[in-house]
Order: sequence, then C-alpha cells, then structure tokens
Amino acid sequence: FRRAFTILPFGRYFLNTLTIVIPAVAGTVISSSISAYSFARLRWRGRSLVFAVIMSTLMLPFAVTLIPTFLGWRYIVGLNSYLPLIVPAWFGGGAFNIFLMRQFMLGIPRELEESAHIDGASYAQILSRIILPLSKSAMIVIGLFAFFRTWNEFLGPLIYLSDSRMYTLALGLSQFIGEYSAEWNLLMAASAVVVMPPVILFFFGQKFLMEGISLTGMKG
Repeated sequence: FRRAFTILPFGRYFLNTLTIVIPAVAGTVISSSISAYSFARLRWRGRSLVFAVIMSTLMLPFAVTLIPTFLGWRYIVGLNSYLPLIVPAWFGGGAFNIFLMRQFMLGIPRELEESAHIDGASYAQILSRIILPLSKSAMIVIGLFAFFRTWNEFLGPLIYLSDSRMYTLALGLSQFIGEYSAEWNLLMAASAVVVMPPVILFFFGQKFLMEGISLTGMKG
C-alpha cells in the first residue's frame, strides 16, 4: 500500500478529483431541483412537450454525442480544462435526475404551496422554504448518484485531460497498466483505498437512498 501511493502522486490526483466532484455534485443537485420544480409545480405553455423532449434524451447513446461535445468544448475552452467535466452539471443536472426530482415533488401537497401564495410568498421563496426542505431525501439521493458517477468517471477525464498533473484518481489507477506489463498488486492496493470514500458515503447515506427511491412517484 505504501509503494502504491508513493510511486504516483495520488495526493494530487485526490485533490484534482475533489476539484471536479464538489462543484459537479452541487451543480447537479441545485440545477435539477430548480428544473424539476418548474416541471412539477409551475404551469407554462409547452411544459409537457419540453419535458418529453428531455426524457427522450435518455434513449440517446452517449457515444452519439461524444465527438460533437468534444469538438464543441475544444473550440470553447480548449483541452486540459476541468470545465467540460463541471459546467454541464449546472445546466439541468441530467434528464434522469430531473425526472427523479419531479416525481418526488409531485407528491408534495399543493395546499402548502397555495397557503404560501396567500401569504404573499414568491415562487423562489416557496421553492427555498417549502419544496426543497420537504425534498431533502430526493436531493440526497441525487447527490449520491452524482458523487458516485463523478468520482468513478474515467472516459470524461481521459478525453479532456492530457496533462498528467491534472489527472483524477480514475486516470491515476490506469497508470499501473502499461503497454507491455501491469503492476496488478499495486493496482489492487490503490483501488481498494480509492473505492473506500464511495463505500463509506453509501453506508451513511443508504437510509436516505432507500427513503428517496421508495417515496419517488407517490402522489397526494
């Protein structure tokens, strides 16, 4: 274990990973909550059509958008940047997360919202003081999903990062596998430590995970 974490700069890889994970998780939770609130509680023209279009993107394979997305980010910010791995999380948070959050918000009684309207509360106040506190379980579930996905993501950093000083933990583990040989003992030792944060987080968050999933879709 000592050799595995001294032969490569895993301390730097850990900080690089946190640099991506923290804003990506925050962006996913915040943007998906705001988007879901619009679809679940507000009435506006074309709401159902827009939601159907967003859900249809779930059927679009990741490989289809891989090259156009890469070319777009290369033109906007160039390579060796964390922005392509962080910024998309702040624009909706993903179709599945919007769906999950919307289904949870549909189960919140509208009487609470109507009472707040009578008291003169704005939509922003209703969202921040009523809807989000009642949706805590769903927000934690989305945060856990976003953390696991971002922590373990390999393809995104592999595409956008070419400087080894900017590598994440997932890319760092791949350094133990060379063109002609592989240090399997070091790889297994490092993998056992790298996987511990998600395991520990799941252990403490499984109560909210089960609660959020079980309550999603319940109405009334």
